[in-house]
Amino acid sequence: MNQIVLILIVANVLFSIKGFNDGAFFDKFKFQIGRIKAGEKLRMLTSGFLHADWMHLGFNMYALYLFGKYVTANFGSFYFLLIYFASLLAGSLYSFYQHKNKSYYSAVGASGAVSGIVFSSIILFPNMELIMFPIPIPLPGYVFGIGYLLYSIYGMKNQTGNIGHSAHLGGAISGYILTILLKPSVINNNVIMIGIMGVIIAGLLLFGNKIKLKR
Repeated sequence: MNQIVLILIVANVLFSIKGFNDGAFFDKFKFQIGRIKAGEKLRMLTSGFLHADWMHLGFNMYALYLFGKYVTANFGSFYFLLIYFASLLAGSLYSFYQHKNKSYYSAVGASGAVSGIVFSSIILFPNMELIMFPIPIPLPGYVFGIGYLLYSIYGMKNQTGNIGHSAHLGGAISGYILTILLKPSVINNNVIMIGIMGVIIAGLLLFGNKIKLKR
């Protein structure tokens, strides 16, 4: 495992354990619209190192472990960190944009950052096989990516589950865009499917403000 990936996993685990055992610490650093509006912008970053429970933490760290190696192998540690933290912030910013009128809205988790790393991997290797639950069969990476975007848009609109779909989308968009900017040749890996993902993302960015979230 790349050392940078390992350091991020350890940081997430230690920060999350502290949050599990210290409610005041958790409340101080979680993403919360009202507190961010009051000037506590650092929450957009620190919330990405907190998790709701062990399953939430384990799932995100396992995904980071699986996909981090593809991004570090292709871009090196510096650009991996750029994609990771840019995606974390993009997830927070998109969540803030979508929920800006809900002062009570709060969230935690590295899902935005991890989504960026997953999408970077998919753009680098669109034919990799992935499983999208609950479908128990391997899917090509580009199919997974398209399905992930569409499901996240649906989940955000309908507020399905206790999941930060908007953070997932923001992170995925960041991973997609940064990977293409850093390595334009990846478009040739699968022009049509990467183009379809681009159209979905462009549509979301242009018309996402028209999505009415269920209360």
